[in-house]
Amino acid sequence: MTAVPQATYRLQVHGEFGFDDAAEVVSYLHNLGASHAYLSPILQAAPGSTHGYDVVDHSRLSEAAGGRPAFDRLAARLADHRMGAIADVVPNHVAVPTPARLNTALWSVLRDGPGSPYAEWFDVDWGSGNQPLLMAVLGQRIGKVLADGELSVDGDVLRYYDHEFPLRPGTESLPIAELVTEQWYRLAHWRVADEELNYRRFFDVDTLAAVRVENQEVFEATHELLFSLLHEGKLTGFRIDHPDGLADPRGYLRRLAERTGGAWVVVEKILEGDEELPGDWPCAGTTGYDALLRVGGLFVDPAGAAPLAAFHSELTGEPADFGPVVEQAKREVVKHGQYAEVHRLVELLARICQDDVRLRDHTRRAFHEVVVELLVNFDRYRAYVVPGEQPDPTAIHAMNHATELARRNLDEDQQETLDLVRDLLLGREAGTASRIDEDARHELIVRFQQTCGPVMAKGIEDTAFYRWFRLTSLNEVGGNPEHFGVSPEEFHAFAARLNDRWPRTMTTLSTHDTKRSEDVRARLGVLSEQTAAWTEAVRSWRSMSADYRDSALDGSTEYLVWQTLYGSWDDGPLAEERLQAYLQKAIREGKRHTSWTSPAEEYEHAVASFASAVLADTALLESVRRFADAQAGYVRAATLGQKLVQLTMPGVPDVYQGTEFVDLSLVDPDNRRPVNYRERIARLDRLDDGAKPDGLSDEKLLVTSRALRLRRQHPEAFAGSYTPLPTSSGHAIAFARGGEAVTIATRLPVALHRLGGWGDSTVVLPEGNWENVLTGQLVGSGAARIQELLAELPVALLARS
Repeated sequence: MTAVPQATYRLQVHGEFGFDDAAEVVSYLHNLGASHAYLSPILQAAPGSTHGYDVVDHSRLSEAAGGRPAFDRLAARLADHRMGAIADVVPNHVAVPTPARLNTALWSVLRDGPGSPYAEWFDVDWGSGNQPLLMAVLGQRIGKVLADGELSVDGDVLRYYDHEFPLRPGTESLPIAELVTEQWYRLAHWRVADEELNYRRFFDVDTLAAVRVENQEVFEATHELLFSLLHEGKLTGFRIDHPDGLADPRGYLRRLAERTGGAWVVVEKILEGDEELPGDWPCAGTTGYDALLRVGGLFVDPAGAAPLAAFHSELTGEPADFGPVVEQAKREVVKHGQYAEVHRLVELLARICQDDVRLRDHTRRAFHEVVVELLVNFDRYRAYVVPGEQPDPTAIHAMNHATELARRNLDEDQQETLDLVRDLLLGREAGTASRIDEDARHELIVRFQQTCGPVMAKGIEDTAFYRWFRLTSLNEVGGNPEHFGVSPEEFHAFAARLNDRWPRTMTTLSTHDTKRSEDVRARLGVLSEQTAAWTEAVRSWRSMSADYRDSALDGSTEYLVWQTLYGSWDDGPLAEERLQAYLQKAIREGKRHTSWTSPAEEYEHAVASFASAVLADTALLESVRRFADAQAGYVRAATLGQKLVQLTMPGVPDVYQGTEFVDLSLVDPDNRRPVNYRERIARLDRLDDGAKPDGLSDEKLLVTSRALRLRRQHPEAFAGSYTPLPTSSGHAIAFARGGEAVTIATRLPVALHRLGGWGDSTVVLPEGNWENVLTGQLVGSGAARIQELLAELPVALLARS
């Protein structure tokens, strides 16, 4: 077992698939070629959690998953196979569970307020020291709750249905109306949270309260068990969830590296555009969304952008550009979901300037307008400005860029305020040279950066991506729907840069957070080459379903239905309950006609009725089947091509649970459905016995297992050089790794078919003799005909023989 993984396999651990279940598949994972099991969060989470990101107790392993005894059995099984384990770590937040007593630290703070020994754990604005912590859990306003007698006292506990809250000592005997005002928390209607919440949270989720791991005591307490497991050899590395939410991501990673002896650590960092991971972060790299974007883009035809845009606008009335959709969505998020955070930033600015005579003529209203514009126009998750340090050129550029965009929407007086705020956010001298209230200035820098991420994530990924559907496979975490296709040259440049700067980073195609699985995206990507056939098919389906279309159903939602139906087609439509659950989530996330906080029954019924009618129309489904069958060969090339490229490019490849087969999952929780490992074990054994692949899932399993095994057999090669190989066709992507392995994949197969196939196209192989580990074919060096190399499969993986 090596400290740096050769390949990871992600397992979603929870009550229905615990540590013992994971131990049962270790032999299979080893046979597949994985070196490490990559586990979702393993610490004790809130009751019923299926994802583990809502930790309530850092001192215990998940009891639902089997607790410490079951985890030790898993670790022993991994050790028997010379494998390791990677754990997902959640440093940014903890759960606010129901009942709250399940989180000991939170319970203490609710009872004792700022005097609690855990008060420093949470990022709470206590005001002048006596402002209570807002608990926005009530179903109606507090006055009505009191009038209806919905609150009760039981000893030293205040109850509200399933909720329990501790009573401040000495208040137990007070009349109920007086009692609730004397607590260190304020019970309030749930709608109050967005405007008056006074603790930092994860994005806009009230039930996930941020913790201050920048405090050394909090860092040690929340990581003690994980460090212990690492030093015992039962963990070998970590995946860090949402580092951009932390006060000091670099500082956190430095402490982590020191405490772990430089263990392999990757971070869930979303890189926007040409943004790169900060070079001074002591980690192996990202969790792979940057690779996902480039690999998937290889199989998208840029020529399809314009016709698909025209058809999209015709059906939906949406703008041709994604930018206005993003701006509108971010404005809504800033106005509603992040209002409390914006208010806190404004109050910080007002405090800084009120205490400085040279700055006090800037108003709260101006500060509010400026902060809103900066957040809306900030084009990445964060600028890494560290209080007390000179910001680097990248951070300055990002802040200046946002400032110039914000300037367009501000009047002359507000622009003076804008320049002041920019300077304060960059830590520059502003106002009195003695820099009055340095603590507030530092807090402003940190808190603004902690707010940028939620605005990006909620505005783009969780709103705009559910409104604009030119080609939904591009609406992906870390992606950009306007980045339509990636050329081989662009990919090679990215891969070479990765190999040079971040050779141990993670690569991925599917995660628990992706909006669609890799195979759904591969199917949809083919549409970029089939725009005429696709538009004709959708027009036909719309005609056939005209009687099902309620006047309330908008064009965007309907177009999402057609893309989802085709993208998830698996010799038939996906199950109705899966489609209905997905569509409800999609339209609520889009927040145009309905939302999670204000569900619109009439609109949701119109969408559900349309989907049900479509799935019940056999003639319409037969038309979808004919279209899907016609794409099968092209989908095969894209499915296998992107998988092989991801598994053999620079970095440590991750296989998300079950995706060694064709997996047509949608956004969570659809992608957390149980995986049939018995079938996978049996089919891998069959392939290992020499049987030919039977269908696309077998072929994908073959590609996955052979690529991972080759990595294990030649670790030095895959840790070595990356060399693009010359081809005489733009429909091939080819590269060599360390002189020991060669990858060749077909891209844009529809256009290739229209050209009549490969013809005499060649790829120049490195010196030596080679064996295709997928087919057993032997081939020499020099110019080789691609048609012969790809006679059986649309991909080839060559090993030096």
